[in-house]
Amino acid sequence: MTEAAVLMSVDDGVATVTLNRPAVLNAMNGALLAQLRDAFAAVKADPAVRAMILTGTGRGFCAGADLAPEEMRGLEGDVEQRLREIYNPLVMAMRSLPKPIVGAVNGTAAGGGMSLALACDVVLAAESATFVQAFARIGLIPDCGSTWLLPRIVGDVRARALAMLAEKIDSREALQYGLVWKVHPDDRLMDEARRTAATMARMPTRALALIKQSLSTSLANGLAEQLEVEARLQGECFRTEDFREGVSAFVAKRAPRFTGR
Repeated sequence: MTEAAVLMSVDDGVATVTLNRPAVLNAMNGALLAQLRDAFAAVKADPAVRAMILTGTGRGFCAGADLAPEEMRGLEGDVEQRLREIYNPLVMAMRSLPKPIVGAVNGTAAGGGMSLALACDVVLAAESATFVQAFARIGLIPDCGSTWLLPRIVGDVRARALAMLAEKIDSREALQYGLVWKVHPDDRLMDEARRTAATMARMPTRALALIKQSLSTSLANGLAEQLEVEARLQGECFRTEDFREGVSAFVAKRAPRFTGR
């Protein structure tokens, strides 16, 4: 029986989704992409899941698209359709997921694998992790959202250099550039990822979802438009049970017990 290309487990409100093709550094093929799509759909649909972790098995987080001949056969005339129908919806599903995603980058994040890491909400990296926009090395442009994400994260100058030179950077450089939130020793990465995700799973889930939404819209809005977005989404927050619980806990000087509603 073929082993699953994506593993998923749920514990105490946190779903851990693990890319599981370690022999090829978790490179993305059809099976992995389909199973990853299903995993995100399951996380979105399950009210018991309030945060998730995305990581990889073995030495790699994700080496990008699988370039093996059997995977590449016939792709030349189909690449635009594959991006529009498979890769792009996956990135959109991550950015629009109404629950926070903690990326635990345990090793190589290359090409589209680096794009997956950048699409997470909070990115943690192992000390041994590396990042590379590998596309130019084989005559391609960055995809899976990297041309949108990179300039907004690291600025135009660094984005151009990372994309055009396709140089590998280590975890400390990634931290300096703002690509990751924190760097941890390799043997502590998953513990820290679980701690971070567990903290977010106990927070007001709807508010976190609306934070994601408001930050995404801000990138295309002027100040006046974004102030209106804030007013509208804040109104939604005010109507949640978690807001009422947060105020009650503040007044009573106790820890809040958020339910995600």
